[in-house]
Amino acid sequence: MTRHSPIAGPDAAGIRFSFELFPPRTPEGLAQLDRVVDRLAALGPEGFSVTHGAGGTTRDRTRGVVERVAARTGLPVAQHLTCIGARRAEIDDEARALRAAGIRRIVALRGDPPAGGAPHPPGGGYRHAADLVAGLMRIADFDISVAAYPEVHPEAASAAADLDNLRRKFDAGARRAITQYCFDTDTVLRFVDRARAAGIDRPIVPGIMPVSHFGRLRRFSETCGAAIPRWLAGMFEGLDADPARRAGLAAAVATEQCRRLAAAGLTDFHIYSLNRAEVSVALCRALRPERTGAGPQAA
Repeated sequence: MTRHSPIAGPDAAGIRFSFELFPPRTPEGLAQLDRVVDRLAALGPEGFSVTHGAGGTTRDRTRGVVERVAARTGLPVAQHLTCIGARRAEIDDEARALRAAGIRRIVALRGDPPAGGAPHPPGGGYRHAADLVAGLMRIADFDISVAAYPEVHPEAASAAADLDNLRRKFDAGARRAITQYCFDTDTVLRFVDRARAAGIDRPIVPGIMPVSHFGRLRRFSETCGAAIPRWLAGMFEGLDADPARRAGLAAAVATEQCRRLAAAGLTDFHIYSLNRAEVSVALCRALRPERTGAGPQAA
C-alpha cells in the first residue's frame, strides 16, 4: 500500500503521524495549548489539524489557532471546515479568506448543527461533505481531507451506501480520508479491505483516540456511533480517578493498535490529542523511538 500523510507529502521514514487539536475557550486554555503544541511538535509530526465546533460555532477561534500553531511550529496545519448550518455564500467567503491567508489544507466535513440550529438555513447551503469538497475545489486547489467511518456513519442507510458517499467525496476532489476512531482494529482493517474492493484507492488514514478519560469517552462515543468494546471498558473501569495508571494503559492500548495497523500496511496515523500531550508523547515514542527521543529532554 502506498504511504501517504494526512497533512503533508511522502516521507520514507516509515510510521508518521499528525495531531488533531481543538480551539480553547479561554486565555489560560490557549497558553496550555501552546505548551502542548511545543511538546507534540518536538516529536516530529507531519502537522496538525484544528477542529470546528458544531455548526462552525468556533470558526474564528479555529482560524486563530490554525495560524498560531503554524507560526509557532513551522509545520502544516489543516483547518476543519463544516458546512451544515451555514449558507453556501458564507462557506465560499471563508474558503477565499483561507486561501488569502495561505491556508490550503482543509478537513472538509458536513458537521452537526448546533443545538436548536437549522441544518440548512434560508438561502441554501452545501448539504453534504461531497458538495462542500466540490465547492472548495471550485475556489482553489485546496489539499482536502474528509472523514471515513469504519463502523459506518450512524445516518448511512447501509455500509455500501456509506462507501458510495466516501467515493463521492473523493470524486469531488478530496485527497485522503481520515477515519473516525475505532477501537476494534479488525473492523478498521475490514473497512479498508472493503473500500479497496469497491475501487476506492485513495489514502485512508486511521484516526487514533488515546483514552484520556473513560467516562467522557463513553459519553462522546454514544453521540458519534463509535463502539466501546467490552474488553476496553473492563480495562479502564475505575481508572478515571487514577490518571497515571490510566495514561500508561491508554498509551499501551493505542500503541498496540497502531502496531497492528502498521503491520497491515497502514503507517500514517491521525491522533486525536484532545489538547493533551502525555499519552500522545508516550505513543509516538513507542512507535518511533529513533525520531522522538527517549530521554527527559524530549518531553
